[in-house]
Order: sequence, then structure tokens, then C-alpha cells
Amino acid sequence: MRVATALAPVRTRSVPRPGYAAFESCFAPEPINVGRSRHTSSVFLRLCEVAEPLAEDVVLCVSELVTNGVTHGSGDLSLRVRYHETEILVEVQDSSSVPATMRSTSAEATSGRGLFLVEALSGDWGASTDGRTTWCTFPILVGRP
Repeated sequence: MRVATALAPVRTRSVPRPGYAAFESCFAPEPINVGRSRHTSSVFLRLCEVAEPLAEDVVLCVSELVTNGVTHGSGDLSLRVRYHETEILVEVQDSSSVPATMRSTSAEATSGRGLFLVEALSGDWGASTDGRTTWCTFPILVGRP
């Protein structure tokens, strides 16, 4: 039996240069940590003053990628969110060597649409060649409300 660990930043950067911030959390692949990762990401994006509609999309994609890691990955998970003044990068890593892929689902299926949401909401997404990291990016439109 695994003991769920609280999401606590392993590495946190204070804003070392204007327009950049990041956090990384490592945690057990327990369902409770999906909600914790959403909350931590939401607070981080608020601190970075990311506009609410974009922040909601990022948090939803964090939730989907962490859920995939909990459900289909292996070993502990790592969540990294990096904010740059022009882009937000989300990365979820586990020990699995099988890259995340979209699968077809029936209309009656109650799950299996997470990566479709990530594709629809993010600017880009993918998986590393070693299969360990699934990522997505969100462009920040500079100078637009």
C-alpha cells in the first residue's frame, strides 16, 4: 500500500528574471494527487497573474495529464509547470516507457477523452521519445487583454 504524499514543491524558483517562474512537484500515483495538482497549479498561475480563461484551460490539462499518469503510468509522478511571458509549459513524467497516445472511444464511454481535451485546449502537445514525459504548451498573447 502506498501512502499518498502531499504535493509539495521539490524545486521552486522565485522569479529569477522578469517573466519567468516554475515549480515542480513529485508525488505518488494516487487519485487524490490529481486534485492536489490542480490546486497547486491554479495557485501558481494566479501568482503569475495568468488570465482566468487561460489558467482554467491549463489547470484542466494538468488534471488530464496527471490522471493519465496515475491511470496508465508507472512509478511516482513529477509535474512541472513553467511560466514564461510568452508561453506556459506543462510536463508530467513517470517511469513508463510507453508514450501517451490518443485512442478512439465510443460515444457511450465514460473515459478516454483526456488527450482530446489537451489537444483542443493547448497550443501543442506531445510525448517524449522515451515515453516518460507528456507535455503541452499554451501560448500567451502578449499585449492582448
